[in-house]
Parts: sequence; C-alpha cells; structure tokens
Amino acid sequence: MNIITGLLRRARANPDAVLVRCGDDTLTAGQFVERSGRLAAFFLAQGLMPGDRVGICLPNDPHWVPTWAGILQAGGTAVPINVLISPTALQHVVSDSGMRWVITRPQDLARVNDLLASSIGSGEVRLMSTERAEGASISLDDLPHTLMTAVVPRLDDTDAMIMYTSGSTGVPKGVRQTHRNTSSQCEAVEQVYDLTSADHALVCTPLFHVGGLQLILLPVLLAGGSVTLMRKWDKGEWIERSLAMRPTVTALVPTMMIDIANACAEKPITLDSYRVCMVGGSALPPGPLKRFNDSTGITCIRTVYGQTEQNGLCSTEPADETPRYLTMGKPLAQIIEWQVVDLDIMEPVAHGSSTVGELWVRGDALTPGYWNNPRGSAERFLDGWFRTGDMVTVDGDGYLYFADRADDMIISGGENVFPQVVENAMSLSPLISEVSVIGTPHERYVHQVTAIVVPAKPEVTIEDIAAWCREHPDLQGLQSPRRIEIVEQLPRTPNNKVDRMALRKLFSSSLPGR
Repeated sequence: MNIITGLLRRARANPDAVLVRCGDDTLTAGQFVERSGRLAAFFLAQGLMPGDRVGICLPNDPHWVPTWAGILQAGGTAVPINVLISPTALQHVVSDSGMRWVITRPQDLARVNDLLASSIGSGEVRLMSTERAEGASISLDDLPHTLMTAVVPRLDDTDAMIMYTSGSTGVPKGVRQTHRNTSSQCEAVEQVYDLTSADHALVCTPLFHVGGLQLILLPVLLAGGSVTLMRKWDKGEWIERSLAMRPTVTALVPTMMIDIANACAEKPITLDSYRVCMVGGSALPPGPLKRFNDSTGITCIRTVYGQTEQNGLCSTEPADETPRYLTMGKPLAQIIEWQVVDLDIMEPVAHGSSTVGELWVRGDALTPGYWNNPRGSAERFLDGWFRTGDMVTVDGDGYLYFADRADDMIISGGENVFPQVVENAMSLSPLISEVSVIGTPHERYVHQVTAIVVPAKPEVTIEDIAAWCREHPDLQGLQSPRRIEIVEQLPRTPNNKVDRMALRKLFSSSLPGR
C-alpha cells in the first residue's frame, strides 16, 4: 500500500491541528492535505507515471513534507537530495535516477540549472521552485488549484524513494526504499518508543537522510503527533526551542550532542520534557555522553543504529530496559533478522562470544538493492543477507556492541586495531573534546594508530595527552596511539560525520611515531 494513504487519512481527520512548525511558519493538517493534493494533481496532468522519479533538493522547510507527500500521492518515487551535495555527485544523482523533475529553492535554481545543462541524459528534467522565480518551469505557489483527493495505488514492493548514500568512499549509490520498507520502519519506531498523538518532536537532522525522515519525522506524524523543524543545525536554537517548546522526542548525531554538552558545561540546564532522545549516525563516545547527561539532565538517551539500506533504524536500546554502556542496543526483531558472522570462517558468532564479526541483516526494512547498480547489489548481498560492513560483538542477551567499520580497521604489526575502541577510551580524558583515530604509515608496523585530537583547552599539549594515554589500561600495546596530532576542529562530511578520508589525506605522511 502507498505509505502516504495513512498520513493523509490522519490529517483529514483533524484538519486544524498543527503538523509542522519551522521558525515562524506553521503547516496545519488541512494545509498539508491541500498542498499535497495540488502537487499530485499537477504531476498527473503532466503525465507522471507510477514509479517516475522526482527530486527534492530542499533543506528542512515547511515545503518539504507536503512536497514529498504530493510526489507519493501521484504514484511517483521521491529522490531526496542532500542540499550540500557536490556538483559532480548531483549530476550523477540526476542522471542515474532518471528523474523528471527537481524541486528546489529560488536561491539554488541557478546552480541546479547549470549542472543540469552539463549533465548527460538530463535534457528532460524540469525545475520547480518553492516560490515564483526566474529559471523555474513553475513554482509551488503557481500550481493550479485542482485538488486530487485519491492516492495512486502502489504495492508494498514498489519504490517509495531512492535515497543516495553520501558517497564518501566513491560514487553515490541509489538505495531503493519500498513502501513496505518505509512503513515497517515507521511502525517499528512507533512501537519501540511508544509514540502517540501527544508527542512533539524537535527535528534537527536533515530530512534528506533516514535519520531525519524515517527515524523521527514520519513515525511521529503517523502516530498523530507534531514536529518542529530546524532549518540547519544550531546548538543555541536547539537549546532555546527545547526549553520553550518542551518537545518530547528528538534525534541527534554525536557531534550535535557534543556541541550541546560544551555549550551547557558552565551553566547546566534541565530539559525534563524529553522522554526519548535518540543518538546515532556514528558510535557514541562515552565521555561526551556523560557530559551531555550532566549538562542537560537528559537521561532518556537511546543509542540508535541503522543505515540508509535499512531505512533508518535497525537496532536500539529498548525503552523499558536499563541503558547499557557502549551498546548499539538490540536489533528490532519485528522487522529485521540478523546474525554476526566471523569473516575468517564465514560462520555465525555465538551470543556471548568476544569474537568480532560483521553484522548481516535481512527483513522487511531492508532495501531490495541499489538502483541501476546490479554490481553494487551483488557485492553487498549474499544468499539474501545484506552485509552491513559494520564489525560488532554480541553479548549473551543479544545486545550489539560496535567495534568499527570493516574498511576503517587498522592492521598494525599484523594485529587488527579497531579505531572506535581507541576513540572510546580516549574520549574519557578530561583533556580531550573530540578525537578521531585513523591509521597512518609506520616504518616498522606498516600502519600505526594515529589520534587526531581537538583539545578541551588551548593549553593542552600532545605530551599531556600521550601521558594520559600511557596510564589508561585500554590504551596499551598496539592499541596505544603512537602518533597524536592536535587540530582546532575535525573535518565533517555533508551529513555531519567525521570525515576519516579527509583526515587520512591530511596526515598520510609517514612519521616515526613511538
């Protein structure tokens, strides 16, 4: 079933309710239905066929939700586009997806138009602007007032979206997300966090990623709740809105959590309205987590794990169980089957074993494969299982613990070293604000553990950090950072993760180390 059916039904039942807030703007349920219906009617009049792709190149904005809904209501497939995407990647997304329309803001029209003009196979792509502007075929404001009330039927296994991966390790891949993938994901989030119509979510993660759309916005709206969108990340705005609006649900990436903890360190605040605070996107360092707890009073933190290929949430800490240190939580058994596989023998790892293995998943929330990329699908799927590339351990109760990405592992002196393990230990130091660990060349060990550190205070030196590491029991032997570099800030990818590739390029020169 077309996933938009349930959302429109809820909205029609209470048309005066506010669904979305963003800055000074509000979107009621009635306005949502009207804007979605107008856009859907327009697309059908233009000959949009079921499954045709339409790009959404917008930041978090009141236009985003009804635009996405209108595409699906017309039977189309939405292609969310990262507004910070590089020109080369944008050209690839447009040509690879074969999209017919791109919807964007007036200030981005010229850039998108220029890229389309130089893209192979994009001659039929038309531009729509959120407001009347030169260079657009039409704007959302100028759509005919013909209102579509029906929903074009789409079966569970048809594509609702194609969401392109960030492409930090190569050309972006289009992840197919079916209507069943998306609906099962949202139902699982509603169930595990017991979302209701009383919930109000503060959404600061971008809607062009699963962490903004499928993890928080759609589940809350489908549960009958409301959302407040932040157009971009701003720790001061997040703190201000948390205090003033008293939201009950939010989702952060570790970088955001660190920003908030640092901002409130001198003057702690109490944010007692939150009952669910999801943190994911990369492994959660324990030191900043404690600082976040201490400075905000938020204790309802739930680590979340998922990928674009899993439509957002694959594993989390159950709300009715005591949080565990450093865990990824338990996989969501309602929508995912899973196993941890020892790659040396290609056999499942027993629960309670200390063996590090790769997490494999299959189930309702898992993508059927990559768009227009059979080779990419064949590389990641094996006998129906999706190989996540994430190396984990599993305890006797079925909780997962992140070791590292398989491709980030450092082989030093013939031994495997997982950067996340070193980062977890170093993040406990009061001398360190942030740390990222990579492998760099070493004359003897081939690769050495290298820690790139943002110090907690300007006067902290490399020797100060090295001395602290020498005393830590988990930073001995090959786990010890043989090279330490101090930087003012860590480079970030467009979705706010630490850019390890950039760090490797910056610190690729060979140094003797220790």
